[in-house]
Order: sequence, then C-alpha cells, then structure tokens
Amino acid sequence: MLSAVEFSRSGPFVPAAAAAPMEADGSANRSQQAMWSIEFEKVSKSFGAHRVLVDLDLHVRPGEKVTLIGPSGSGKTTVLRLAMTLEKPTGGDIRVFGESIVFDAAGKPISGSQEARIRRRCGMVFQQFNLFPHLTVLQNLILAPTTVLRQSREQAEKSAFEYLRIVGLENKVHAYPAQLSGGQQQRIAIARALILRPEILLLDEITSALDPELAGEVLDVVRGLAQESKVTLLIVTHEMRFARDVSDRIVVFDAGRIIEQGSPEKIFTNPESERTRAFLRSILNH
Repeated sequence: MLSAVEFSRSGPFVPAAAAAPMEADGSANRSQQAMWSIEFEKVSKSFGAHRVLVDLDLHVRPGEKVTLIGPSGSGKTTVLRLAMTLEKPTGGDIRVFGESIVFDAAGKPISGSQEARIRRRCGMVFQQFNLFPHLTVLQNLILAPTTVLRQSREQAEKSAFEYLRIVGLENKVHAYPAQLSGGQQQRIAIARALILRPEILLLDEITSALDPELAGEVLDVVRGLAQESKVTLLIVTHEMRFARDVSDRIVVFDAGRIIEQGSPEKIFTNPESERTRAFLRSILNH
C-alpha cells in the first residue's frame, strides 16, 4: 500500500478555504508563505523573441494535486521545467517551501549548491522514460539514493523493493529496460522519482508516448499516489478523465497565461472562459 511509505515531510493538505486571514500587523504574509509548496510570482520565460510564459502567478499548497491543461505550446511543460530548475526564468521569482530557486537572500542569482539542495525536494517524471539501458531496474533505482543521498547499497535496495511493489513491478527487479513494455518503463521511472522521497512530484505528459492500454497502467499508479500520499503533485496531461479524477484544482493555460482555474467540477461542467470551453470541446471530441 502507498501509505506504508513516507512520501513527504510536508504536512497534510489544507484546503484553500482554510487560508489564514490577514492579521493587523501583516504577520499572515509570513505564515502564508509557509503554506505554499511552490510559488510562481510574476514569472516570465522567453526563448529569444518568443514569450512562453507571461507574468505567471501560481501558488500550490503542500499536498495539493494540481493539473495544468491547455493547448500544446501554451507554456505548461515550461512551468514544470522551471520548477525543476531545468530552465531559468526570464523574470519573476519561484519559491519552493518559501525558498527562492532564483535568488539568494541578497537578491543575487542563487548558487549551484543552494539550487541543488532545494531541488532535491522536487522529483520529475518526463514524457520519455530516460532509464539507463545498460542498468537493470534495480540498478536504475538505487543509483540516485547511493550517489545523491549517500545511502548504503543495502538501504537503497530495501527502498527500491518498496517502491517497485508500489508500482506493481517487484518481479522485474533484474530486468533491463529493453525487456519491459513502455508502460512498465514509465512505472519504473515513477518509482525512480519517488525513491528520493520528493515533497513535490512533477509529471509531464507521462502517458503521451504510450498506447491507451499501457497508459492506463501508469495512470492507475498515479491515481493511487494522489489518493494515498501527501506528496504535492503538479501534473501536465491531455488525459481529461484522469485530470478530473486526481486533481484538487485544474489550471487552464493559453498563450503563456492562466485563463481560468478552479475545481475539476467547475472547469469541466461550468467553465467561465469561452477559450476553455473551446479547448475542452476540441480535446473531448477526439
């Protein structure tokens, strides 16, 4: 069971309605900052003359499951890559549990060691599985714990077996990636991300390279994770039924901006924006 493993050091999810009111002395600003697992404040990102994100404001609570939807090229994947420090913002600030991954306390660019320390609180699963083909499943899983976390091989292997049970692949421990289906490889990639015990897990179109049957295997794993763990999930997907099942909140992107956000019920049954309605019609009719 997922609950047998401690996924996150963060506290339980607190609904948005429970946010603390503003105090007279402004102390709510300080307390509220601790409520966010990740914050994007006026974040912009450009590649040359092309603006991918424009003044993005997005705040995600610890344990919240947030899904980003919208047309291709609207900036969703860039949000995840910025959170994982795989890209640098052109402007604005990004904070993980109150710590900037862009600037230090003096307002200067953060050092590589500071960035790496904060980044360890995040894990990411990509569209492509990115498993090392020359390593077995077990070797793929224990590589990061033994090198990044300095765990003993015995400790890392024990954790690897726990996470392989979670994704239902403990019988593939000695297999090589080429001996696995695409769905199995992606489930191994999820286990590899989870073994580092991230507090925030970023999932970028993790079923886009899979046929529907194999995609279902992967989505079932994430459904279980969403239901039974405290980890914060930030998800990019075109699987609308899945998004509706697992999300606390849906955020709709278009042309680098958030055009609408709300509960799955609101977004899928009564969206406010015509652009949201047009996007949902186009994707749900295919």
